[in-house]
Amino acid sequence: MRRAAPHPSRRRFLDVTGAMVAAGLTAGCTPDPARPGRGAPSAPATPVTVPAAGRHQAGITLPRTAQRNLLAVVADLGPDVAPGPLLAELGQTVSALVAGTDPRLLGLPPGDLTVTVGVGPRLVRAAGAALPGATDLPEFSRERIAPRARGGDLLMQICAGDALLLPVAAAALLDQAGARLRERWRQSARRGADVPLGNGLTAPRNPLGFIDGIVGPHTAAEQQRDLWLTGPPEVAGGTLAVLRRMELDLPRFAALSVAEQEAVFGRHRADGAPLSGGPVAAGPDLGAKTADGRYLVPADAHARRANPAVVGTGLMLRRSYSIDDPAPGLLFISFQNDLRTFTATLTHMDTSDALLRFTTTTAGATFLILPGFDRQHPLGSRLFGRPR
Repeated sequence: MRRAAPHPSRRRFLDVTGAMVAAGLTAGCTPDPARPGRGAPSAPATPVTVPAAGRHQAGITLPRTAQRNLLAVVADLGPDVAPGPLLAELGQTVSALVAGTDPRLLGLPPGDLTVTVGVGPRLVRAAGAALPGATDLPEFSRERIAPRARGGDLLMQICAGDALLLPVAAAALLDQAGARLRERWRQSARRGADVPLGNGLTAPRNPLGFIDGIVGPHTAAEQQRDLWLTGPPEVAGGTLAVLRRMELDLPRFAALSVAEQEAVFGRHRADGAPLSGGPVAAGPDLGAKTADGRYLVPADAHARRANPAVVGTGLMLRRSYSIDDPAPGLLFISFQNDLRTFTATLTHMDTSDALLRFTTTTAGATFLILPGFDRQHPLGSRLFGRPR
């Protein structure tokens, strides 16, 4: 693995990661001397293991409730590196990490760890210029993206309920890749606590205090229609991901009154219900008006400008994660089976969405999330062939 700094040796990998684990265990297990009579806390529930093998990669709809912590690593392949063998090795490493059998996990229980791998447009075009995922993400307004933070050949999305697992799993994957990969950028992020929406659905709040991800392909039929690629055979079972890292002007948004904040989103801050009325999971009534003729959901509200019925696109599975480095903001990730679902939506928002006034995008990329894999069908083998 080559980054901006020289790739550390395996010994250095073990020293650094082992010290990190030891520090975490010490901090978590030290008794509190200030409370001598306090009983031992009950053990937390053990997270359910999420299998790596399947028709779709884990980390998108499984587990059903996304884990609280995420690390996205974006990298480039060396000019002479064949994608097929590398992806097959990464798939084997993912399986071992999730099963807890990779010694580079340093004995940590894998819990609900998932690793989702995608390839960028350059690699997809090499396999077929007409394939989904071969198109680069266009530039939009309100961007301040350095060349190194735009695009990339490979995405590794690592998620877990235990944040300690993320850098350890990333180190193992990058160690496996060695000099075949050069890291472009990475981002650690976390989700807020989930809020019940009704009908068995939940969603977290974003850093602006509003419930995020209410609208999306939640049913199997919606996911089949709008989320998963059904063809060509090389990509069937995959999906398309878009990543956008955004700085948020939190002080300016906080200076608004609650009513003004709600007008930006088109939803109530407390429970996420649309300003037009009705339950939180219901779509806003965009034609509803006040007695004096004003729209209840303002014309520039995010709930109107990003509404798929208004834009004329399918649904996207959207996730927003809070970040504080390199600046306070969020990491936005969407999954859809047509890149136009995202690009048409953001183009429609670009003209007058009130929410965009508080955002500046500092990193962005799109990736074809590869179909699921198993022992008989290695990761990436449908697109790049089986390694010899």
